[in-house]
Amino acid sequence: MKRVLIIEDEKDLAELLAFNLEKEGYAATCVHDGKLGLERATADLPDLILLDLMLPGMLGTEVCKALRKNPHTAHIPIIMITAKGDEIDRVVGFEVGADDYIIKPFSTREMILRVKAVTRRFEHEIQIPPSALLTIGEIVIDKERHTVISAGSEIELTSTEFKLLLYLVEKKGCVYSREQLLQRVWSYNNAGDTRTVDTHVTRLRGKLGPPGDIIKTVRGFGYKIEE
Repeated sequence: MKRVLIIEDEKDLAELLAFNLEKEGYAATCVHDGKLGLERATADLPDLILLDLMLPGMLGTEVCKALRKNPHTAHIPIIMITAKGDEIDRVVGFEVGADDYIIKPFSTREMILRVKAVTRRFEHEIQIPPSALLTIGEIVIDKERHTVISAGSEIELTSTEFKLLLYLVEKKGCVYSREQLLQRVWSYNNAGDTRTVDTHVTRLRGKLGPPGDIIKTVRGFGYKIEE
């Protein structure tokens, strides 16, 4: 049974989320304070965290950053829940390490689909041989250690950014639409919000620096890797 930690200060919403997750076979725990949520996540190591952005005690962005810095919690998938829906808020959420972003108000069905998509994505990570390296241009990807070196310097990527880069590199030369990338990297069965893909590509290019120019935009369609 997958364990979900809900860090949400609206108690009614948290209990509703927990109720619907438990109907789907998840074990859900609710915490209503950011600092307490961080402590609970560190102690329990849940399989997934639903994290509100605006929290008493400690903001959701700070909780997310703290979780990503801790090697014991760094790879727990995090879905950020917030009433803020502007692009800058999505960028900030992904910048601090969120794997997905859902905006209030949302339907129970959408929440369940996103939870299932994220947990499925983390369950079915590609099994890779020891010390398997991929090199393209000035970028070196260590698939076992989940590290990336760009122009001689190791860079920090979120798990989703790493998966997106790895997928495009392994499919070098192939063009993928935003919808296809949502399905194959995010494991969404429906189109969803394709802006999520654009936000991640922008962040990924920025982190890679000049070598990131190998990620090409195919106007009106999507993206590809091209040396």
